Amino acid sequence: MTLQHVVTETQNKMRIDKLLADINPDESRSRVQGWITKELVMVNDEVVKANYKCQVGDVITWRIPEVESLDIEAENIPLDIVYEDSDVLVVNKPKGMVVHPSAGHQSGTLVNGLLYHCKDLSGINGIERPGIVHRIDKDTSGLLLVAKNDKAHTSLSEQLSNKDVKRKYEAVVHGVINHDTGMVDAPIGRDPKDRQKMGVVENGKPAVTHFQVLNRFNEFTHIECQLETGRTHQIRVHMRYIGFPLVGDPKYGPRKTLDTNGQALHARLIGFTHPTTGEWLEFEVEPPAYFKELLTNLELM
Repeated sequence: MTLQHVVTETQNKMRIDKLLADINPDESRSRVQGWITKELVMVNDEVVKANYKCQVGDVITWRIPEVESLDIEAENIPLDIVYEDSDVLVVNKPKGMVVHPSAGHQSGTLVNGLLYHCKDLSGINGIERPGIVHRIDKDTSGLLLVAKNDKAHTSLSEQLSNKDVKRKYEAVVHGVINHDTGMVDAPIGRDPKDRQKMGVVENGKPAVTHFQVLNRFNEFTHIECQLETGRTHQIRVHMRYIGFPLVGDPKYGPRKTLDTNGQALHARLIGFTHPTTGEWLEFEVEPPAYFKELLTNLELM
């Protein structure tokens, strides 16, 4: 499949591999560089190198390699479908469910359930991630966008890249945040001391998180976070960076935390422009029972 993008003013002088990785949020930069090496990427009908600096108005054309035959098993897993039409699907993912198959998680994932529910899904992100435009962590609950075809996938990916998708989360963090609102603008990349973690690093990808205090407790704060960008573990990394790690977070939280079986984080709201109709759609779901129970218990502490 061949895709096309015209470079905007905000993307001027960006490296071509970085720009394409941003446009395709679930593709690694190394994979994009592989496309470039195989001459699957062209700028103004000419082959370029990965370090090419894009110019406003450049027409980038790239071809996604053919999707291999799908061998992931479709499973009859109950899904909480919030919205569905012929182009997109919005699902409320439960806490504890992995989004797509990987080593150690070959079944029981959201993708296994989606393949049973939908006969056709976008193939842009390959055989293990059909229809997956963006991800939320295993222990994060809430709303996720799924593309049913490549046209919808491209549109939604570009909206994510252009920061046009509205995403709000609820979280409970350690510590009492004294100011009512705040913003964390700090680049995120692989932690050089632990490759299994992400961290705020000098050469990381730009990442911006806005937050607002919803309620304060004795030693904890209930907050709402709104994402401008969608980096891996962004909220978890940013809140730890400013000294307020998420409750229950086994990777970025303190050793002594509340037992919530994973980070207390819920993707509550998502809004986007429909890829075919152009209509703005917005959906919201309440946090799961464990999250509400946590808030009740904190009120009583």
